[in-house]
Amino acid sequence: MGTARHRFGSTVSARPTGPLSRFPSRLPARAAVVAAGLSLVLVAGCGGGGDTDKAKTKDGKTVVSMGLFGVMGFKESGLLDRYMKENPDIVIESDVSGDEQTYYTALQTHLAAGSGLKDIQGIEIGRAKELVDTQAGKFADLSKTPGLDHYLPWKSSQVTTDDGKLLGLGTDIGPMAVCYRKDLFEQAGLPTERAEVEELWAGDWSKYVDVGGDFKKGNKKDKVAFMDSSTGLFNAMIYGDEKQFYDKDGELIYNDNPVVKDAWKLASDAAESGLTAKLRQFQPGWDPGLANGTFATTVCPAWMLAHISEKAGPANEGKWDVARAPKGANWGGSFLGVMENSPVKKEATDLVAWLTAPEQQAFIFEKLGNFPSSKTALDTPEVAGGKSAYFSDAPIGQIFGDAAKEIPDEQILGRKDGTIKDTFSAGLQMIETQGKSADEAWKTTDERIKKATR
Repeated sequence: MGTARHRFGSTVSARPTGPLSRFPSRLPARAAVVAAGLSLVLVAGCGGGGDTDKAKTKDGKTVVSMGLFGVMGFKESGLLDRYMKENPDIVIESDVSGDEQTYYTALQTHLAAGSGLKDIQGIEIGRAKELVDTQAGKFADLSKTPGLDHYLPWKSSQVTTDDGKLLGLGTDIGPMAVCYRKDLFEQAGLPTERAEVEELWAGDWSKYVDVGGDFKKGNKKDKVAFMDSSTGLFNAMIYGDEKQFYDKDGELIYNDNPVVKDAWKLASDAAESGLTAKLRQFQPGWDPGLANGTFATTVCPAWMLAHISEKAGPANEGKWDVARAPKGANWGGSFLGVMENSPVKKEATDLVAWLTAPEQQAFIFEKLGNFPSSKTALDTPEVAGGKSAYFSDAPIGQIFGDAAKEIPDEQILGRKDGTIKDTFSAGLQMIETQGKSADEAWKTTDERIKKATR
Protein backbone atom coordinates (compact mmCIF):
# COMPACT_ATOMS: atom_id res chain seq x y z
CA MET A 1 0.00 0.00 0.00
CA GLY A 2 1.22 3.49 -0.62
CA THR A 3 2.40 5.11 -3.78
CA ALA A 4 6.02 5.44 -2.75
CA ARG A 5 8.48 3.52 -4.87
CA HIS A 6 11.72 4.58 -3.24
CA ARG A 7 14.39 2.33 -1.88
CA PHE A 8 14.85 1.97 1.85
CA GLY A 9 16.73 4.94 3.16
CA SER A 10 14.23 7.29 1.57
CA THR A 11 10.97 5.67 2.53
CA VAL A 12 9.31 2.33 3.00
CA SER A 13 7.44 1.11 -0.02
CA ALA A 14 5.71 -2.13 0.77
CA ARG A 15 2.21 -3.15 -0.25
CA PRO A 16 -0.28 -5.12 1.81
CA THR A 17 -0.69 -8.77 1.10
CA GLY A 18 -2.71 -9.78 4.07
CA PRO A 19 -5.34 -12.39 3.77
CA LEU A 20 -9.06 -12.01 4.02
CA SER A 21 -8.75 -13.20 7.59
CA ARG A 22 -6.15 -10.57 8.40
CA PHE A 23 -7.62 -7.52 6.72
CA PRO A 24 -10.56 -5.77 8.32
CA SER A 25 -13.18 -5.62 5.57
CA ARG A 26 -10.72 -6.66 2.87
CA LEU A 27 -9.01 -3.28 2.73
CA PRO A 28 -9.09 -0.77 0.04
CA ALA A 29 -5.99 -2.74 0.38
CA ARG A 30 -3.37 -3.94 -1.94
CA ALA A 31 -5.03 -2.00 -4.59
CA ALA A 32 -6.63 1.24 -3.76
CA VAL A 33 -3.46 3.24 -3.37
CA VAL A 34 -0.77 1.37 -5.22
CA ALA A 35 -2.59 -0.13 -8.12
CA ALA A 36 -3.85 2.94 -9.92
CA GLY A 37 -3.86 2.31 -13.61
CA LEU A 38 -3.84 -1.46 -13.26
CA SER A 39 -6.63 -3.58 -14.69
CA LEU A 40 -9.50 -4.38 -12.32
CA VAL A 41 -10.77 -7.37 -14.23
CA LEU A 42 -9.29 -10.85 -14.50
CA VAL A 43 -10.11 -11.59 -18.10
CA ALA A 44 -10.07 -14.92 -19.86
CA GLY A 45 -6.80 -15.59 -21.59
CA CYS A 46 -4.48 -18.24 -22.85
CA GLY A 47 -3.20 -21.05 -20.70
CA GLY A 48 -4.87 -23.10 -18.01
CA GLY A 49 -7.57 -24.41 -20.29
CA GLY A 50 -5.40 -26.76 -22.27
CA ASP A 51 -5.42 -24.83 -25.56
CA THR A 52 -1.94 -25.53 -26.90
CA ASP A 53 -2.41 -23.32 -29.97
CA LYS A 54 -2.58 -20.26 -27.74
CA ALA A 55 0.63 -21.24 -25.96
CA LYS A 56 2.76 -20.20 -28.95
CA THR A 57 3.30 -16.92 -30.76
CA LYS A 58 3.45 -16.72 -34.53
CA ASP A 59 7.24 -16.89 -34.43
CA GLY A 60 7.20 -19.98 -32.20
CA LYS A 61 7.88 -18.43 -28.80
CA THR A 62 6.20 -19.96 -25.75
CA VAL A 63 3.56 -17.80 -24.08
CA VAL A 64 3.19 -18.02 -20.29
CA SER A 65 0.23 -16.13 -18.84
CA MET A 66 -0.02 -14.82 -15.29
CA GLY A 67 -3.00 -13.68 -13.20
CA LEU A 68 -1.84 -11.31 -10.46
CA PHE A 69 -3.40 -8.82 -8.05
CA GLY A 70 -2.38 -5.66 -6.26
CA VAL A 71 1.34 -4.95 -6.43
CA MET A 72 2.95 -8.35 -6.12
CA GLY A 73 6.12 -6.76 -7.43
CA PHE A 74 7.04 -8.96 -10.38
CA LYS A 75 5.87 -6.59 -13.08
CA GLU A 76 6.54 -3.36 -11.19
CA SER A 77 10.16 -4.26 -10.37
CA GLY A 78 10.98 -5.23 -13.95
CA LEU A 79 11.57 -8.90 -13.15
CA LEU A 80 9.22 -10.13 -15.87
CA ASP A 81 11.08 -8.10 -18.48
CA ARG A 82 14.39 -9.40 -17.19
CA TYR A 83 13.22 -13.01 -17.39
CA MET A 84 12.10 -12.55 -20.99
CA LYS A 85 15.43 -10.95 -21.86
CA GLU A 86 17.32 -13.87 -20.31
CA ASN A 87 14.91 -16.40 -21.87
CA PRO A 88 14.18 -15.01 -25.35
CA ASP A 89 12.01 -17.99 -26.27
CA ILE A 90 9.50 -17.04 -23.52
CA VAL A 91 6.78 -14.37 -23.70
CA ILE A 92 5.08 -13.48 -20.42
CA GLU A 93 1.60 -12.02 -20.50
CA SER A 94 0.58 -10.66 -17.10
CA ASP A 95 -2.94 -9.55 -16.22
CA VAL A 96 -3.07 -7.56 -12.98
CA SER A 97 -6.21 -6.91 -10.99
CA GLY A 98 -5.93 -3.96 -8.65
CA ASP A 99 -8.43 -5.39 -6.19
CA GLU A 100 -7.93 -8.87 -4.74
CA GLN A 101 -11.63 -9.40 -4.11
CA THR A 102 -12.40 -8.77 -7.80
CA TYR A 103 -9.51 -11.02 -8.74
CA TYR A 104 -10.59 -13.89 -6.52
CA THR A 105 -14.22 -13.73 -7.61
CA ALA A 106 -13.09 -14.07 -11.22
CA LEU A 107 -10.65 -16.85 -10.32
CA GLN A 108 -13.45 -18.83 -8.67
CA THR A 109 -15.59 -18.41 -11.80
CA HIS A 110 -12.79 -19.65 -14.05
CA LEU A 111 -12.00 -22.58 -11.76
CA ALA A 112 -15.64 -23.64 -11.80
CA ALA A 113 -15.87 -23.30 -15.58
CA GLY A 114 -12.50 -24.94 -16.24
CA SER A 115 -11.60 -22.21 -18.72
CA GLY A 116 -10.13 -18.74 -18.78
CA LEU A 117 -7.44 -19.62 -16.27
CA LYS A 118 -3.93 -18.26 -16.57
CA ASP A 119 -0.96 -20.61 -16.55
CA ILE A 120 0.10 -19.01 -13.27
CA GLN A 121 -2.34 -17.66 -10.69
CA GLY A 122 -1.60 -15.60 -7.61
CA ILE A 123 -3.01 -16.92 -4.32
CA GLU A 124 -3.75 -14.68 -1.32
CA ILE A 125 -3.10 -16.36 2.03
CA GLY A 126 -6.68 -15.78 3.10
CA ARG A 127 -7.83 -17.92 0.17
CA ALA A 128 -5.20 -20.62 0.60
CA LYS A 129 -7.14 -23.01 2.81
CA GLU A 130 -10.26 -22.85 0.66
CA LEU A 131 -8.23 -23.63 -2.46
CA VAL A 132 -6.33 -26.41 -0.68
CA ASP A 133 -9.58 -28.02 0.45
CA THR A 134 -11.72 -27.53 -2.65
CA GLN A 135 -9.53 -26.89 -5.70
CA ALA A 136 -6.28 -28.82 -5.14
CA GLY A 137 -6.84 -30.90 -8.28
CA LYS A 138 -6.80 -27.78 -10.46
CA PHE A 139 -3.27 -26.83 -9.37
CA ALA A 140 0.01 -28.49 -10.26
CA ASP A 141 2.00 -30.09 -7.45
CA LEU A 142 5.13 -27.97 -6.95
CA SER A 143 6.56 -30.04 -4.09
CA LYS A 144 9.19 -31.63 -6.35
CA THR A 145 10.50 -28.27 -7.59
CA PRO A 146 14.27 -28.18 -6.92
CA GLY A 147 15.63 -25.90 -4.22
CA LEU A 148 12.57 -25.35 -2.03
CA ASP A 149 14.52 -25.57 1.22
CA HIS A 150 15.11 -21.81 1.22
CA TYR A 151 11.57 -21.02 2.49
CA LEU A 152 10.57 -20.33 6.05
CA PRO A 153 9.01 -23.66 7.10
CA TRP A 154 5.60 -22.25 8.01
CA LYS A 155 5.16 -20.53 4.65
CA SER A 156 4.87 -23.62 2.47
CA SER A 157 2.72 -25.42 5.04
CA GLN A 158 -0.03 -22.88 4.37
CA VAL A 159 -0.62 -24.21 0.84
CA THR A 160 0.17 -27.89 1.36
CA THR A 161 -2.55 -30.56 1.23
CA ASP A 162 -2.81 -33.42 3.72
CA ASP A 163 -1.18 -35.75 1.23
CA GLY A 164 1.77 -33.41 0.67
CA LYS A 165 0.77 -31.61 -2.53
CA LEU A 166 2.18 -28.07 -2.70
CA LEU A 167 -0.17 -25.71 -4.55
CA GLY A 168 2.07 -22.65 -4.71
CA LEU A 169 5.47 -21.14 -4.01
CA GLY A 170 5.67 -18.34 -1.49
CA THR A 171 6.19 -14.72 -2.44
CA ASP A 172 5.96 -12.31 0.50
CA ILE A 173 4.89 -12.34 4.15
CA GLY A 174 3.73 -9.88 6.82
CA PRO A 175 5.81 -10.24 9.99
CA MET A 176 4.71 -7.84 12.71
CA ALA A 177 6.25 -5.12 14.86
CA VAL A 178 4.99 -2.09 16.78
CA CYS A 179 5.10 1.32 15.13
CA TYR A 180 5.21 4.17 17.65
CA ARG A 181 5.37 7.96 17.80
CA LYS A 182 8.52 9.06 19.57
CA ASP A 183 7.24 12.58 20.21
CA LEU A 184 4.08 11.30 21.89
CA PHE A 185 6.08 8.86 24.01
CA GLU A 186 8.32 11.71 25.13
CA GLN A 187 5.35 13.88 26.07
CA ALA A 188 4.00 11.05 28.21
CA GLY A 189 7.33 10.60 29.99
CA LEU A 190 8.19 7.29 28.31
CA PRO A 191 11.52 6.31 26.74
CA THR A 192 11.84 7.07 23.04
CA GLU A 193 14.96 5.19 22.00
CA ARG A 194 14.12 2.00 20.12
CA ALA A 195 16.07 -0.41 22.32
CA GLU A 196 14.55 1.03 25.49
CA VAL A 197 11.04 0.93 24.05
CA GLU A 198 11.47 -2.71 23.00
CA GLU A 199 12.60 -3.56 26.52
CA LEU A 200 9.39 -2.11 27.97
CA TRP A 201 7.30 -4.94 26.51
CA ALA A 202 9.85 -7.61 25.65
CA GLY A 203 8.40 -11.12 25.59
CA ASP A 204 4.87 -10.38 26.76
CA TRP A 205 1.94 -8.57 25.13
CA SER A 206 0.49 -7.84 28.57
CA LYS A 207 3.54 -5.62 29.15
CA TYR A 208 2.56 -3.67 26.02
CA VAL A 209 -0.84 -2.99 27.61
CA ASP A 210 0.88 -2.07 30.88
CA VAL A 211 2.93 0.51 28.98
CA GLY A 212 -0.39 1.81 27.69
CA GLY A 213 -1.46 2.40 31.27
CA ASP A 214 1.73 4.35 31.95
CA PHE A 215 1.20 6.32 28.77
CA LYS A 216 -2.35 7.21 29.80
CA LYS A 217 -1.16 8.45 33.18
CA GLY A 218 1.59 10.61 31.72
CA ASN A 219 -0.19 11.79 28.60
CA LYS A 220 -1.02 15.50 28.60
CA LYS A 221 -3.21 15.40 25.50
CA ASP A 222 -6.73 14.16 26.18
CA LYS A 223 -7.43 13.26 22.56
CA VAL A 224 -4.34 11.05 22.17
CA ALA A 225 -4.75 7.32 22.87
CA PHE A 226 -2.00 4.76 23.40
CA MET A 227 -3.07 2.44 20.57
CA ASP A 228 -5.33 2.76 17.57
CA SER A 229 -7.52 -0.29 18.21
CA SER A 230 -7.81 -3.40 20.31
CA THR A 231 -8.26 -5.45 17.13
CA GLY A 232 -4.65 -4.90 16.08
CA LEU A 233 -3.49 -6.27 19.42
CA PHE A 234 -5.82 -9.27 19.06
CA ASN A 235 -4.42 -10.01 15.57
CA ALA A 236 -0.83 -9.87 16.74
CA MET A 237 -1.43 -12.23 19.62
CA ILE A 238 -3.26 -14.97 17.72
CA TYR A 239 -1.13 -14.94 14.57
CA GLY A 240 2.03 -15.75 16.48
CA ASP A 241 0.73 -19.20 17.34
CA GLU A 242 0.40 -22.47 15.45
CA LYS A 243 -3.37 -22.71 16.03
CA GLN A 244 -5.96 -19.96 15.98
CA PHE A 245 -9.55 -20.85 15.10
CA TYR A 246 -9.24 -24.42 13.74
CA ASP A 247 -7.30 -27.58 14.45
CA LYS A 248 -5.66 -29.82 11.86
CA ASP A 249 -8.87 -31.78 11.37
CA GLY A 250 -10.76 -28.63 10.41
CA GLU A 251 -12.68 -28.51 13.68
CA LEU A 252 -13.42 -25.15 15.32
CA ILE A 253 -11.38 -24.65 18.48
CA TYR A 254 -11.55 -20.89 19.08
CA ASN A 255 -13.83 -21.39 22.09
CA ASP A 256 -11.27 -23.61 23.82
CA ASN A 257 -8.01 -22.28 22.41
CA PRO A 258 -6.18 -20.46 25.22
CA VAL A 259 -4.37 -18.33 22.64
CA VAL A 260 -7.67 -16.88 21.40
CA LYS A 261 -9.12 -16.56 24.89
CA ASP A 262 -5.99 -14.78 26.19
CA ALA A 263 -5.93 -12.46 23.17
CA TRP A 264 -9.60 -11.62 23.67
CA LYS A 265 -9.12 -10.90 27.37
CA LEU A 266 -6.09 -8.65 26.89
CA ALA A 267 -7.61 -6.82 23.90
CA SER A 268 -10.91 -6.32 25.70
CA ASP A 269 -9.07 -5.11 28.83
CA ALA A 270 -7.30 -2.52 26.67
CA ALA A 271 -10.62 -1.46 25.17
CA GLU A 272 -12.38 -1.20 28.54
CA SER A 273 -9.43 0.72 30.03
CA GLY A 274 -9.68 3.50 27.48
CA LEU A 275 -6.28 2.77 25.94
CA THR A 276 -7.53 2.77 22.35
CA ALA A 277 -8.59 5.46 19.90
CA LYS A 278 -11.47 3.16 18.84
CA LEU A 279 -10.21 3.24 15.25
CA ARG A 280 -10.06 -0.04 13.34
CA GLN A 281 -7.15 -0.19 10.94
CA PHE A 282 -8.02 0.89 7.40
CA GLN A 283 -11.50 2.00 8.43
CA PRO A 284 -12.78 5.62 8.35
CA GLY A 285 -10.87 7.85 10.72
CA TRP A 286 -7.75 5.71 10.89
CA ASP A 287 -5.80 7.47 8.13
CA PRO A 288 -6.43 10.95 9.61
CA GLY A 289 -5.42 9.50 12.97
CA LEU A 290 -2.03 8.59 11.52
CA ALA A 291 -1.52 12.15 10.30
CA ASN A 292 -2.93 13.95 13.35
CA GLY A 293 -1.28 11.91 16.10
CA THR A 294 -4.55 10.52 17.44
CA PHE A 295 -2.73 7.46 18.77
CA ALA A 296 0.84 6.72 19.81
CA THR A 297 1.21 3.09 18.66
CA THR A 298 -0.15 0.64 16.14
CA VAL A 299 0.71 -3.01 15.63
CA CYS A 300 2.17 -3.02 12.12
CA PRO A 301 3.00 -5.81 9.66
CA ALA A 302 5.91 -5.03 7.34
CA TRP A 303 3.61 -4.06 4.46
CA MET A 304 1.82 -1.45 6.58
CA LEU A 305 4.82 0.85 6.82
CA ALA A 306 4.27 2.24 3.34
CA HIS A 307 0.66 3.06 4.13
CA ILE A 308 1.61 4.79 7.38
CA SER A 309 4.34 6.85 5.71
CA GLU A 310 1.96 7.95 2.98
CA LYS A 311 -1.02 8.78 5.16
CA ALA A 312 0.95 10.30 8.02
CA GLY A 313 2.73 12.43 5.44
CA PRO A 314 6.06 14.25 5.19
CA ALA A 315 5.30 16.38 8.26
CA ASN A 316 5.59 13.30 10.48
CA GLU A 317 8.75 11.82 9.00
CA GLY A 318 11.18 11.02 11.80
CA LYS A 319 8.46 11.16 14.45
CA TRP A 320 7.58 7.51 13.83
CA ASP A 321 9.82 4.59 14.74
CA VAL A 322 9.54 0.78 14.65
CA ALA A 323 10.15 -1.49 17.65
CA ARG A 324 10.17 -5.26 17.91
CA ALA A 325 6.87 -6.73 19.02
CA PRO A 326 6.75 -8.79 22.23
CA LYS A 327 6.35 -11.93 20.13
CA GLY A 328 6.79 -12.75 16.43
CA ALA A 329 3.60 -13.04 14.37
CA ASN A 330 2.55 -12.91 10.73
CA TRP A 331 -0.32 -11.02 9.12
CA GLY A 332 -0.37 -11.46 5.34
CA GLY A 333 1.34 -13.07 2.40
CA SER A 334 0.74 -14.63 -0.99
CA PHE A 335 1.82 -17.39 -3.38
CA LEU A 336 2.16 -18.23 -7.07
CA GLY A 337 0.48 -21.42 -8.26
CA VAL A 338 0.65 -23.22 -11.63
CA MET A 339 -2.49 -24.67 -13.15
CA GLU A 340 -2.54 -28.43 -13.66
CA ASN A 341 -4.01 -28.18 -17.17
CA SER A 342 -1.66 -25.48 -18.39
CA PRO A 343 -0.24 -26.41 -21.81
CA VAL A 344 3.05 -24.84 -20.68
CA LYS A 345 3.21 -26.28 -17.18
CA LYS A 346 6.96 -26.85 -17.22
CA GLU A 347 7.74 -23.34 -18.46
CA ALA A 348 5.29 -21.85 -15.96
CA THR A 349 6.84 -23.84 -13.10
CA ASP A 350 10.32 -22.69 -14.11
CA LEU A 351 9.14 -19.08 -14.11
CA VAL A 352 7.46 -19.36 -10.70
CA ALA A 353 10.55 -20.98 -9.19
CA TRP A 354 12.74 -18.17 -10.56
CA LEU A 355 10.44 -15.35 -9.45
CA THR A 356 10.26 -16.70 -5.90
CA ALA A 357 13.95 -17.60 -5.57
CA PRO A 358 15.88 -15.85 -2.76
CA GLU A 359 17.68 -13.48 -5.14
CA GLN A 360 14.46 -12.22 -6.69
CA GLN A 361 12.70 -11.92 -3.33
CA ALA A 362 15.57 -9.81 -2.02
CA PHE A 363 15.48 -7.71 -5.18
CA ILE A 364 11.75 -6.98 -4.83
CA PHE A 365 12.25 -6.08 -1.17
CA GLU A 366 14.94 -3.60 -2.09
CA LYS A 367 12.83 -2.11 -4.89
CA LEU A 368 9.34 -2.17 -3.39
CA GLY A 369 9.55 -3.35 0.21
CA ASN A 370 7.63 -6.63 -0.14
CA PHE A 371 9.01 -8.72 2.71
CA PRO A 372 10.53 -12.08 1.66
CA SER A 373 9.20 -15.49 2.68
CA SER A 374 12.61 -16.96 1.89
CA LYS A 375 14.77 -17.45 4.98
CA THR A 376 17.80 -17.30 2.69
CA ALA A 377 16.69 -13.91 1.37
CA LEU A 378 16.24 -12.64 4.93
CA ASP A 379 19.96 -13.04 5.53
CA THR A 380 21.09 -11.18 2.40
CA PRO A 381 22.63 -7.70 2.85
CA GLU A 382 19.76 -6.17 0.87
CA VAL A 383 17.18 -7.42 3.37
CA ALA A 384 19.06 -7.76 6.66
CA GLY A 385 20.50 -4.29 6.20
CA GLY A 386 17.25 -2.65 5.11
CA LYS A 387 16.36 0.59 6.91
CA SER A 388 13.59 3.16 6.69
CA ALA A 389 14.44 6.85 6.80
CA TYR A 390 10.80 7.78 7.40
CA PHE A 391 10.74 5.61 10.51
CA SER A 392 13.85 7.15 12.08
CA ASP A 393 16.23 4.84 10.19
CA ALA A 394 14.71 1.82 11.90
CA PRO A 395 16.51 -1.41 10.89
CA ILE A 396 13.32 -2.88 9.50
CA GLY A 397 15.03 -5.72 7.65
CA GLN A 398 16.40 -7.04 10.93
CA ILE A 399 13.29 -6.31 13.00
CA PHE A 400 10.82 -7.97 10.65
CA GLY A 401 13.27 -10.72 9.72
CA ASP A 402 13.70 -11.72 13.36
CA ALA A 403 9.92 -11.69 13.83
CA ALA A 404 9.48 -14.00 10.83
CA LYS A 405 11.95 -16.49 12.28
CA GLU A 406 10.09 -16.61 15.61
CA ILE A 407 6.86 -17.90 14.05
CA PRO A 408 6.09 -21.61 14.61
CA ASP A 409 7.05 -23.98 11.79
CA GLU A 410 3.40 -24.61 11.00
CA GLN A 411 0.36 -22.35 11.03
CA ILE A 412 -3.03 -24.02 10.72
CA LEU A 413 -5.55 -22.20 8.55
CA GLY A 414 -9.29 -22.79 8.25
CA ARG A 415 -11.89 -22.16 5.58
CA LYS A 416 -13.75 -19.51 7.53
CA ASP A 417 -10.73 -17.80 9.07
CA GLY A 418 -11.64 -14.50 7.43
CA THR A 419 -15.23 -14.53 8.61
CA ILE A 420 -14.21 -15.47 12.14
CA LYS A 421 -11.50 -12.83 12.28
CA ASP A 422 -13.90 -10.12 11.11
CA THR A 423 -16.47 -11.28 13.66
CA PHE A 424 -13.96 -11.02 16.50
CA SER A 425 -13.00 -7.54 15.28
CA ALA A 426 -16.66 -6.51 15.30
CA GLY A 427 -17.00 -7.93 18.81
CA LEU A 428 -14.11 -5.86 20.12
CA GLN A 429 -15.61 -2.83 18.43
CA MET A 430 -18.78 -3.42 20.45
CA ILE A 431 -16.70 -2.91 23.58
CA GLU A 432 -14.91 0.17 22.25
CA THR A 433 -17.79 2.01 20.62
CA GLN A 434 -21.00 0.62 22.15
CA GLY A 435 -19.95 0.22 25.75
CA LYS A 436 -20.66 -3.51 25.86
CA SER A 437 -18.92 -5.57 28.50
CA ALA A 438 -16.31 -8.13 27.42
CA ASP A 439 -18.66 -10.96 28.41
CA GLU A 440 -21.58 -9.51 26.45
CA ALA A 441 -19.40 -8.96 23.41
CA TRP A 442 -17.97 -12.50 23.59
CA LYS A 443 -21.45 -14.00 23.81
CA THR A 444 -22.60 -12.10 20.72
CA THR A 445 -19.38 -12.91 18.87
CA ASP A 446 -19.68 -16.60 19.67
CA GLU A 447 -23.28 -16.69 18.46
CA ARG A 448 -22.35 -14.95 15.20
CA ILE A 449 -19.42 -17.28 14.54
CA LYS A 450 -21.52 -20.38 15.12
CA LYS A 451 -24.16 -19.08 12.73
CA ALA A 452 -21.58 -18.17 10.07
CA THR A 453 -19.80 -21.54 10.24
CA ARG A 454 -22.78 -23.91 10.17
